Amino acid sequence: MAENTRGSWGSKIGLILAMAGNAVGLGNFWRFPYQAASNGGGAFMLPYFAALIILGLPLMLSEWNLGRYGGKYGHGTLGPMVYLQAREGAKPKTALILGAIAGGLAFAVTLLVNSYYNHLIGWTLGFAVSSFTGAYMDQSQSTADFFVGYIQDPKMVFTFWIIALLGLSFAVMRGVEKGIEAWAKLMMPVLYVFGIVLAIRSLTIGSPVNPEWSSLKGLNFIWNPDFSTLTWRSALAAAGQIFFTLSIGMGIICNYASYLKPDDDVVVSSIATISLNEFAEIVLGGSIVIPIAYAFLGPDGIGAGVGLSFIALPNVFRTMAGGQFFGGLWFLLLFFAGFTSAIAMYNYLTALVEEDLGIPRKTAAWIIFVAYIIVGLPVGLEQIINKTADLAYFTEIDNWVGSYLLLVLGLIEIIVVAYL
Repeated sequence: MAENTRGSWGSKIGLILAMAGNAVGLGNFWRFPYQAASNGGGAFMLPYFAALIILGLPLMLSEWNLGRYGGKYGHGTLGPMVYLQAREGAKPKTALILGAIAGGLAFAVTLLVNSYYNHLIGWTLGFAVSSFTGAYMDQSQSTADFFVGYIQDPKMVFTFWIIALLGLSFAVMRGVEKGIEAWAKLMMPVLYVFGIVLAIRSLTIGSPVNPEWSSLKGLNFIWNPDFSTLTWRSALAAAGQIFFTLSIGMGIICNYASYLKPDDDVVVSSIATISLNEFAEIVLGGSIVIPIAYAFLGPDGIGAGVGLSFIALPNVFRTMAGGQFFGGLWFLLLFFAGFTSAIAMYNYLTALVEEDLGIPRKTAAWIIFVAYIIVGLPVGLEQIINKTADLAYFTEIDNWVGSYLLLVLGLIEIIVVAYL
């Protein structure tokens, strides 16, 4: 099979920032805090670090290698990559089956994740506007009622969702260097600055509500493990979080790695990506949400699940000094994190349509835009039609993708790379 000349990253810093943007997403600032809080805090961190070393790093290296190998032959999606790699140590029919399973799972996972992930991005943009304008600062209405009113309002839900999707579409249409890399160079440095500012503000709050509640005690909750709360469920949740936060087991890393230049070092790039992601998740994400929630809401308030970022924290922002500003920064941080990750997923699906079906990139991007509308409608309409705040469909998809499907796809990749 002849090698193929494809687009590539414009610079090494652009590559690292784009990879970090792919990994650093809502999983770091939205999913990690409530997963850690609901699974024992410090007890969650033990299997978390074990999964990072045992699963995260080897899989990251494997996906970079798979991506570069597939990119040599003009492929940017997981199915053909797994087939090409497996063919070297297995019969063509076996390699074809493995490639088909991996490609199908990667397509399904990416599409399913985006059925709710893109809505989350829309929520963060809508809440950023609501924070800066003071829309949820009215004490006569609880932040829970504001959130319910938001997700049941078609104008708010669909306006910001469509704005986010259009932004992603135009970024992907411009290609790797002028689209994805350009956005990463702008958004990632700003995201880290916002994160540092919010972390400093979080850790200097003190005990504004109850002397027994403080931001430092919230930090202690994360780093002081209670072994009695360590369960198989928390271990599985930690492993799923590693897959989710590093964007492994989805084919996204492979897709970005397929645009590597021949002299790009996959080991250095892998470690840099993991380091930037863990700094954002543990140092920034772990120092913002849980300490703030603990200081204002106490130990019971940090277990607010999905609503921690959209209900608990707005309740805090409306009572803290400068809350309108810091609330706006928080939701902009979430928006930037979600947007840079969603670009990677959007590009993966666009590359699949472009390369496997031979459709021009711009047309492929619009096809994926329509696909996102179709799979995202059930999430957007669930609360609007049922008039309920129960995010059952949303939560179930997140559980299946984050705890099961990513692990299965990662296992296939390991088998192919390590044994075939």
